[in-house]
Amino acid sequence: MTIKVGDTFPSVTLKHLTTNGLEDVSTESLMKGKKVVLFSVPGAFTPTCSAKHLPGFVNHIQEFKSKGIEEVVCMAVNDPFVMNAWAKANSAEGKVTMLPDGNGTLTRALGLEMDGAGYGLGQRSQRFAMLIDNGVVKAVNVEKPGSFEVSSAEAMLKIA
Repeated sequence: MTIKVGDTFPSVTLKHLTTNGLEDVSTESLMKGKKVVLFSVPGAFTPTCSAKHLPGFVNHIQEFKSKGIEEVVCMAVNDPFVMNAWAKANSAEGKVTMLPDGNGTLTRALGLEMDGAGYGLGQRSQRFAMLIDNGVVKAVNVEKPGSFEVSSAEAMLKIA
């Protein structure tokens, strides 16, 4: 079942790379008591994700903060090391929280997986963005395959 407006964001524990190495991070602790924008991409370092999606949120981070968004989170079915390298390559450190869903656990819990095998990607996340307030989903914008419109930073700023 696909997550929808009004649902509670799934509680999943993922691995996150910190200065202390790999640590557990729970989505529940990440969302609790905060207004969060979470966006997901099919893969780090892939063309649209690297040229438009992540940079849009990095470039507009202050606008999100001014609208009361306490955290902007980027999720991908990639490992923590790839997500860390991608953050560095895109000057996202300290701006966007990178959330690696290496095993696709959260993606499946959201019901937003896609089969990217035809592109050599295996199982990945669909491209989407959502607004979450204290763990409750307030908006879900899922892209049609091959599109990049409703999950952009600019689109999310309109509803934040």
